[in-house]
Formats: sequence, C-alpha cells, structure tokens
Amino acid sequence: MKTSELQYDLPPALIAQQPCPRRDGSRLMVLHRRSGRIEHRTFRDLVSFLQPQDCLVLNKTRVLPARFVAQRATGGRIGGLFVRELGPGRWQVMLSGTRRLRPQQRLCLAGSAAFIALGRHLERGLWEVTVDPPAPAAELLGELGAMPLPPYVHRAHSHDEELDKLDKCRYQTVYAAVPGAIAAPTAGLHFTTALLDEIHRRGICLADVVLHVGLGTFQPIEVDDLRHHSMHSEWYELPTQTVQKVEQTHTAAGRVFAVGTTTVRVLETCARDGSLVAQDGWTDIFIYPPYTFRTTDALLTNFHLPGSTLLALVCAFAGREQVLSAYHAAVQERYRFYSYGDAMLIL
Repeated sequence: MKTSELQYDLPPALIAQQPCPRRDGSRLMVLHRRSGRIEHRTFRDLVSFLQPQDCLVLNKTRVLPARFVAQRATGGRIGGLFVRELGPGRWQVMLSGTRRLRPQQRLCLAGSAAFIALGRHLERGLWEVTVDPPAPAAELLGELGAMPLPPYVHRAHSHDEELDKLDKCRYQTVYAAVPGAIAAPTAGLHFTTALLDEIHRRGICLADVVLHVGLGTFQPIEVDDLRHHSMHSEWYELPTQTVQKVEQTHTAAGRVFAVGTTTVRVLETCARDGSLVAQDGWTDIFIYPPYTFRTTDALLTNFHLPGSTLLALVCAFAGREQVLSAYHAAVQERYRFYSYGDAMLIL
C-alpha cells in the first residue's frame, strides 16, 4: 500500500483545539463494516451498541507531563520532550536546536535544581541523557513538566493557568493508572466514570491493557511504500486476567471492543502466533492493509491525521475506501478531528 492512499482533505477549522465541554458529549460516528451504513450519534449512545456478552478493553497508560525546558549556561532556552526512561537517571529525550548541541554538554532543567548531561545523539533531535541528581522520571517531570499536547493543538505562548488546568485534566483518561505515555490514548478521553459504571452495570466486561504511547504511534511515514516504514518500539503489558476475559468473551460469542488503536496493537501483538498470550515487552507492530485481525472485533477510535500509521490501522480494520468515505462524511457533517475531537465506532 502507498502512503499517498492514506490522504484526505481536512479544513483546518475542524481540528479540535479544546475538548468538548463534557467528555461523553462528543459526537460519535458509527460505521457498520458489512453494510457501509453510517450513523451519527453522541458518545453517550455507545452503551446501546454493547451487549452483555461483549468485552471493552481499555489502555490504562497515564500521560506524563513530558514537555520541559532546558537552559544552556548562557541562558538560552531549549524545548525538550521526555521519550522514555532507559534506567535510573538515564532518559531518552527529544531536544530542539540539535545542531548547536554537543555530547557531554550540561543543561539545567528549568524549574528545578537538576541538570541533564548529553550523551549519545541517536537521530535528528533524539538524545540519550543522564539526569543529575538521578530521579524517577515521573517524579521529576511532575515538578517541572507540562502536558505533551500534539503540535496541532495550539496554545498561546503566554501562560494561561486555566488552559493548563484544563489540559492536565482532559488530556488524560479518567481510568489512567500506569505512568509512562507521552501522548494520550485519545479514544479513551470520551469516557466518564459514570458511563463506565453504567457499562459495567449492564453486564459488559471491562478489561485493560497498557501501552505507553510514544514516538512509534505518531512518527510520520516518510516512505512511499508502507512496507518500508519502521515503527519506534513502545512498551506494553497484557495481563493474564485480560486474556481470560477475552477468551471467555469469544467463547460466549461476544465481541471484543478495542478502545483505541493502541489497545489494538497490544492485542494483535500478543496474538501473533494465533492465540492470545499474557506478556509484556516492547512492540513495533505496524498494522496496515491487508491485515488479518486475530482478536479485535470492534474498534472505538478518533479521527486521525492523513498519511498516519493510525489511519493505516483503521483502514486495515474497515477497508480503505470505506474509511475514507466515512471521513469525507465526517468533514461534511463538521465533526471535530484529532486528539480533542469526536469519536468513531467501527462495528
């Protein structure tokens, strides 16, 4: 498949800059794969598409406040993004101004007494660094970091406390529990505690996985042929309890609803050999057409960027022409796109 086949036209005005006032007040497009029929609903209507024998699988990763500012000895400021923790006091980070940076250079972390010493330069702006004094990433970033909003969500350079508070709350799922992501699993942003409680009361099984969303999910495709694209690895965990719930669901002829493309990638990674196996580790799975899904029966997701690995996965699940036709309908109906946008349920 060619990257050019994942393109569509999107008016910039439809890129959501703030979340819907109510999480579950977002719009929900429902695409029925077999018939191609489309319904226009609200997210609260999700429960009407679930049956007691179904299982809803959620990614419980928690977004770290991964954006930080570093300062040179001269006072110059450098934007940084925490990517992953390599070990005690060792991080992998993205830094701006790479051309002027050199190994062994020390930078102060603005807002703290800590420093980072530059180590190996990996690619473009990606560096391995040593933190001095050593501190767990979640702890140190909790003191000095900001939420890692995607670049298409624009915020004024002036500090806005109200928007900061909004982003810290809403760019995080209500069930986030395991710190480690540098971007939100956005399909889950629409859930409220009350909605999850209602789903549980109706007898629908809830299960969880973890995938720490990292560079792999949002790395742009820079090749013409998708077969030549390499994903960055991201850490995942599939618990034994979730495997049991998925197996019980399929035994009862129920459907496994994956909440988000990150959840799909965990389930499909762990079912590569035909049966679902509890495990953890690093995955670089890249799902694009044609692909045979082994575990996922329904997909809840947001509307994704043109030419992205996320859109490739959705096209693999529902068919390229059908997905792009649905996206065209979403544009015509003025749906809100991307991380803070509306949702899509594919049955």
